[in-house]
Amino acid sequence: MGARVEFEGRTWQVSGLADGRVYVAADDGATGCVLAARLVTAPGFKVVGQADPPIPSAEAWAALPLAARERALAWQRHIREIETGLPGGPGSRGVPRDDYDPQRFTLAEREHAKARELAALGWTKVSRATVQRRRIAYHKQGLMGLVDQRTVRPRSGTGRADGRVVAAVLEALRLRRGRKAATVKQIIDLAERIVADRHGPGRVKLPAKASMYRLVKALSDPAEPPGSAARTATRPGPAGGPPAALRPSERVQVATARLSVGAVGEDGTTVEVAVTAALDQASGCVLAAVLHPLQGGPVQLSVLLAEMAVPRPLRPGWPALLEQAHAGGPARRLMSLPDRIEATAARPTAVPETLVLDHGTAGVTSAVLTVCESLGISLEPAPPRTAGARCGALRTLEVLAGLFSRHAVAARPPAAAGENRADEADGAYWSMPQLQDLLDEWITGVWHQRAQEQLRHPLLPRAGLAPQEMWQVLLGAAGRVPLPLAGQHYGELLPARRCAVTESGIRLGGRRYDDACLDEHRGRGDRFEVHHHPHDSRQVFVRLPDGQLHVVPWAQGEHGLRPFDELLRRRTGAVLAHRAAGARAGADGGVQAGSVRAGPSPAAAQPREAAARGGTGGAVPGTASGGTAAVEPGGLSVYDAEAEAGQW
Repeated sequence: MGARVEFEGRTWQVSGLADGRVYVAADDGATGCVLAARLVTAPGFKVVGQADPPIPSAEAWAALPLAARERALAWQRHIREIETGLPGGPGSRGVPRDDYDPQRFTLAEREHAKARELAALGWTKVSRATVQRRRIAYHKQGLMGLVDQRTVRPRSGTGRADGRVVAAVLEALRLRRGRKAATVKQIIDLAERIVADRHGPGRVKLPAKASMYRLVKALSDPAEPPGSAARTATRPGPAGGPPAALRPSERVQVATARLSVGAVGEDGTTVEVAVTAALDQASGCVLAAVLHPLQGGPVQLSVLLAEMAVPRPLRPGWPALLEQAHAGGPARRLMSLPDRIEATAARPTAVPETLVLDHGTAGVTSAVLTVCESLGISLEPAPPRTAGARCGALRTLEVLAGLFSRHAVAARPPAAAGENRADEADGAYWSMPQLQDLLDEWITGVWHQRAQEQLRHPLLPRAGLAPQEMWQVLLGAAGRVPLPLAGQHYGELLPARRCAVTESGIRLGGRRYDDACLDEHRGRGDRFEVHHHPHDSRQVFVRLPDGQLHVVPWAQGEHGLRPFDELLRRRTGAVLAHRAAGARAGADGGVQAGSVRAGPSPAAAQPREAAARGGTGGAVPGTASGGTAAVEPGGLSVYDAEAEAGQW
């Protein structure tokens, strides 16, 4: 309320919020009303006086030395205390210290107090001007503005720490956590044994002892450092559970559930599928839902953040990608393409205030923690489950997974005449991208419009609202609209890796990505930072020397628009399944043949006996009943065309 926004080339002031709609008024007296979800995704929309939140590049942040990252985070806490009086920033609890109370001291006086405090702590060359420069740089560049620029060097080829050693240290910390007190030396010894067991003795060069000590200190839990006693629960948790969410995107819980329908994997075999979703606790809306192989590990939290915080209409190339996906699915859709574009544009998206993570649902890295810190997102573990109990988000997601599995099976077209679907008894008809597109359409058109029991007011127990309706109701009650991120942040949030630009483009995951923006960089041997969605292979984002992320599409991305493409995919999958079955049968037959004693084959003796009797059942003399001729020692088989045709 009262905020000034730019929309449709004019400046408006927000005069009201009700039922998910924003009422605005211009300086010349004109008024308007627009859906909140449409307003924040409209081209050119922005809040006057509010800049986009700076998101540090995961690649650049990971390349910094540990000391530089710790120093930047320390500066961030001090700057927040200067501006708000509290080290945790706006919304944190506590009482400002005497020298940093904004009600009693000016900003300049608080900067002088901070300079004196840091000098007393042993920080060198810290004056009021230094503190002011750091504060201004933080507002312009975010956390990267607080990094000592002398430490920002080009990324080395090997990195500063071997990823295999880091993974071993994390595994050692996990094994020691919660059991008993463990010293740093014990964790280092366990990590060295893990490296030797996984990669072989002497295959991985281990850092020096001092470096290992620093690595363990950096990766350990600050609440349970090595050498401290293991934390144990001495009493049950407080009654009532976590606080109830009253605003949209106030608390978003991440959970994972298994689908009862399989998908055709990239190798043509059937894979079990799970869905990891981010559910808004207040409204029940699904802010993000990502399908992934059940055995492939958890979804990275940065992928979920990109899905829930960046509206689909703002993502690069979204309308064309949606049109391709819509054309490659079932013939009968829940919505037409124009209706789906309109409904998807109004689908809720927001930067969550608090993310509640269930155990093992999402992969959290240091870069993700930095992004959450920059966006003001708090991370909380889900409350421990009692025996046989499930959290509300998990129960809701299991219901969603069950209903969608039935929809995916019902969406399959009927079998054509002569089509064999014996291998599809488990529902493995759709590929993973097709199943993801079906899920997005079903959530938008069915789940968000379906009344749910948990979305009921206590005084109206017989009237349940749909998640989309509850989102609109809460927007008006909360009096504020949660703002999403801009379109350019979508690629920044995705995981990154280094790839070379060859003459044919970028090779990643067995696919080729190419665009005209790569022409001047082909074949030079340089490796560029490439951001990619692990579960969406239609495009990647490459950071070129200009510092910007450029969209590079999949070179064969329009395969779904070719005639008979779906038929070719299914026939190819059938050939691969037949090849795998034949390989398994050959392996089993070889084992059985090796265990049988040498002697005449009974299967070969039967046709010869039948031939001596004149044949049986109309079979050709000298042939087996299955249509394959018996092979005499040293002879050739006789081809039976009628028996061969009967098999097909």
